[in-house]
Amino acid sequence: MGFSPATKFSSGFGRDFGVKQTFLSVLRPRSSESRNRQECLYHPQAAKPQRRSFWESGKCEQRLDAGPAMTRDRRMSAAPFPRRTALKGFAATALLACAGGASAQVAASDGAPPYRVKNGRIRQSVVPWCFNPMPVPELARHAAAMGLQSVELVATSHWPLLKELGLTPAIAGSHGFAKGFAHRSEHAECLTILRKRIEECAAAGVQRVITFSGFRRGISDEDGIRTMVDGLKQIVGFAEEKRVTLCLEMLNSTVDVTMKGHPDYFCDDLERSVEICRQIGSERMKVLFDFYHVQIMHGDLIRRLKQHAPYIGHIHTAGVPGRNEIDDTQEIHYRALMHALLEIGYTGFVGQEFIPLRDKVTSLAQAVQICDV
Repeated sequence: MGFSPATKFSSGFGRDFGVKQTFLSVLRPRSSESRNRQECLYHPQAAKPQRRSFWESGKCEQRLDAGPAMTRDRRMSAAPFPRRTALKGFAATALLACAGGASAQVAASDGAPPYRVKNGRIRQSVVPWCFNPMPVPELARHAAAMGLQSVELVATSHWPLLKELGLTPAIAGSHGFAKGFAHRSEHAECLTILRKRIEECAAAGVQRVITFSGFRRGISDEDGIRTMVDGLKQIVGFAEEKRVTLCLEMLNSTVDVTMKGHPDYFCDDLERSVEICRQIGSERMKVLFDFYHVQIMHGDLIRRLKQHAPYIGHIHTAGVPGRNEIDDTQEIHYRALMHALLEIGYTGFVGQEFIPLRDKVTSLAQAVQICDV
């Protein structure tokens, strides 16, 4: 029978050592299937089961507490813990709370998030796909609690919930990156999807919709640019009429890992993507400047932000390399980039689109804090 390294404290022991009324519970004897699951915070004076949020471990789920407080008889009958064993357990608990340095913040007992937006000069959003399998409604509630303004690229069926939570979709999805405007054979399908989504955005007050080039498949830069301009010009007038901005995303073609790179993607160059927008010549045709993809393909992010400021319609984040947290484990200085966005007068959204390696909510809160300059 295995037990958690965290020591269970009775309220009697708590009085001896000055420990307050909230303690970590010991894990019940576990099967091999549940050996890695940690128990959540337990309040010995609870009158009934309560739901607690535990932000410390990615393996700890939000769940019902074990139940009512131990009775005095049960406490008295429990075998006492030697002082040395108890102190070791208490030290182990403290180490768990500090794991990962400043990024591993534990929520208050009232379920408050690890961080909430304080400055608000950068309008922040989050992209759900990289937080799978967390459901969109759960992510949206975390986002609202942290003070984010948007959960983006979600199905239209989620838009009413976002509105209830005081959120908006900063940008709507459309035809996906596998098809796009680099090939005339794909224009009709992409135009149909975009027209429908622009109508939905206009009705719901969503200001942006994403679009893509699709893959190169042997075409030259010149042919691809010409074909993209011809295709997007067929929809940009409708976007102008509905006051919705099309955002063409540049993706890296270097990293050959699913959802971390897109080999053979046509718009894998920021300057090429901006040139397409320039030739279309509409205030409703912009680029989606994804710091992760641009860093991989070009670098020199702040200079490019300033150079292409009039063409930037939306921003995405992620750490390089790996597309993970945007903390000091990766090479991009995100606080400096946020200050650069303020310097160029950018008033759009910054969408957090990294794949967390640690606890999802703690990592998101850390990213929000980094960008809240």
